[in-house]
Amino acid sequence: MMRAWSCDTVVALPDATASGRLLFGKNSDRPAGETQPLRSVPARAAGAPLQLAYVTIPDAPAFAHVGSAPFWCWGYEMGVNEHRVVIGNEALFTRTWAEAVERETKGEPGDEGILGMELVRLGLERGENARAALDVITGLLSEYGQWGSATFGAPHAEGAYDNSFLIADPHEAWVLETFGREWAARRLTSGVESISNEISTRADADLTSPGLAKLATESGWWTRDPERLDVADAYTDPQTPLQVSHIRRRRSLTMLQHAASNGGVSIPDVRAVLSDHLEDTFLGGPYFDASRPDFHTICMHEHPAGFTWGNTAASLIVELHDDPERPVVLWWAPVTPCTSVYLPVFVGVDLPAGTDQPGLPESFDPREHGRPAYSPDSVWWQWQHLLDVVKDPRAGAFDERAGVVRERFAELERRWRDSVPDTTEPTVLAEFSTACAAEATSVLRELVTGFGADMNEPIDPRWRAGHP
Repeated sequence: MMRAWSCDTVVALPDATASGRLLFGKNSDRPAGETQPLRSVPARAAGAPLQLAYVTIPDAPAFAHVGSAPFWCWGYEMGVNEHRVVIGNEALFTRTWAEAVERETKGEPGDEGILGMELVRLGLERGENARAALDVITGLLSEYGQWGSATFGAPHAEGAYDNSFLIADPHEAWVLETFGREWAARRLTSGVESISNEISTRADADLTSPGLAKLATESGWWTRDPERLDVADAYTDPQTPLQVSHIRRRRSLTMLQHAASNGGVSIPDVRAVLSDHLEDTFLGGPYFDASRPDFHTICMHEHPAGFTWGNTAASLIVELHDDPERPVVLWWAPVTPCTSVYLPVFVGVDLPAGTDQPGLPESFDPREHGRPAYSPDSVWWQWQHLLDVVKDPRAGAFDERAGVVRERFAELERRWRDSVPDTTEPTVLAEFSTACAAEATSVLRELVTGFGADMNEPIDPRWRAGHP
């Protein structure tokens, strides 16, 4: 079974950053070609019940927020709300997940529940700080559970997973790891932390669900003192190898720790983590190039053999502060960060044209969706196209082309970071965001043309309309 072996999320608390403000970063790794637009949603009162992918739940008043969403999904891989709460999620492969898969394959399906990405959005809509968002997510999880495919075109047994979350506000962060309806959470107030596709909580949970230890002991997953439950030992699926996640988690954590001890973690440091292919290690990065990776790397590229499951579909960096007179910038990069640019967007401010394309679908059930087709009007597809041009096997020049791309966009990012308007006026922020996006698109088109490609013709035949 090809699992979602991917996604990495990092946080540096204020004492570990150069600016004294909390830094959050996440790569959303998804199936290749799965468009991931931005969604900007204003604050609203409670309305009709919410029809999610598999369950219907009562609505509640919602805070304004921006999220990065797979094209078919109501929920988000990552996002930020007006109260400066940021959340990202990771796939976990647990004993509870393995049991649900076994039941499904035997024709004894369990109850469908809320997807992890839907819980991210619900936490943003209803949580005014990190702890409140955690309570929202755990409350909904206890009531509705989690089960169902979160991969387009895949049945439940192939596309489902349990979830972990990194939830932060300007002052603290929480690592929340979930197992069916059970969960464990750790509070972070200093230092740096990284999560990936493995359980990271041991016997150090600050909060747990009431039934966490009971389920582990009654199932025979934990046979020692239930008062000293090692969550990872008890709940990790023994049939799931951890090397694909553990190496990435250790790499990101090591990079953060190094930055923290050398002047503090900065936005460029987080960018370096999210763009990493194991360069400057004894492995020396991918043997050929990053488009044919030898290992699962933090910036993930689809390997021709399929072992990486997909690509990094989008990346997000956020620096959180609690100054109401200054904006919080969401630095969003479509597709792989190493060949992309981090565009500035803001909560409660109009998004640059094309970043929200395609719009919301009629159904949020991923099983009802196939692979989307290339659209030159979509900002996300423009950057997927640039990635395809850079890694075009006919040219055989990934490293050379990626270096040109990185040099051009690094200068833009430096200039944008230095010129963010020092105001919360929506019109000014919208104009800045739109101007940055237009400048990036102009350079992108110049690069694509310079590499001998056509913006209107996809390199990869899978992206053409009508391709199976």
